[in-house]
Amino acid sequence: MQVSKKRVNVLLAKQIAAMWHQLIVDVKTVEEAQKIMEALLSETEMTAITKRLAVGYWLTKHRSYENIKENIKVSSATIAAIGQELKKSGWKLAMQKVTAEEWATRMEDKIKKLFKRP
Repeated sequence: MQVSKKRVNVLLAKQIAAMWHQLIVDVKTVEEAQKIMEALLSETEMTAITKRLAVGYWLTKHRSYENIKENIKVSSATIAAIGQELKKSGWKLAMQKVTAEEWATRMEDKIKKLFKRP
């Protein structure tokens, strides 16, 4: 899908953006998120977003540019651009959410093992 160069009324654009943000807030499960994102985003858009998230995550884990390029199949320029964006509050929040989920999953696994009966 191409984006028209014609600008939408500023007020309408704000209302549409608010609708998108509210949709994100209202999603309750991973399954809901998957259904909605698959319906609204093209495969290319989904790939671009997920690669950006992966690059940001791996940069926070101090992976090398070469490792990221090799595994995620992105350019050094993309990695550098996302590296700069990681300083922004939205990226910081996203990485906090991702790492909190990662931590919760690890703890859940440890607790399950602890209470697993022989």
